[in-house]
Amino acid sequence: MGEVNLSVGGMKCGHCVKAVEQAVGALPGVTGCLVDLEAARVTVAVSDAAPADLRDRFKAAIEEEGYTVADG
Repeated sequence: MGEVNLSVGGMKCGHCVKAVEQAVGALPGVTGCLVDLEAARVTVAVSDAAPADLRDRFKAAIEEEGYTVADG
């Protein structure tokens, strides 16, 4: 199992946290998602069988919710 960390801009409240958690959590290979609103960071736990392009999928799912994403 691995972990992916992303910096997410534009999150301001609990609704934002829930939107990001649901968008990322619905992707295949995700085993957990932790959003830190104050730090503007998302930590995603992924299975060993996760698709190779999962980081790109995270970015697309988060941006689709209206937030910006940077690696980190």
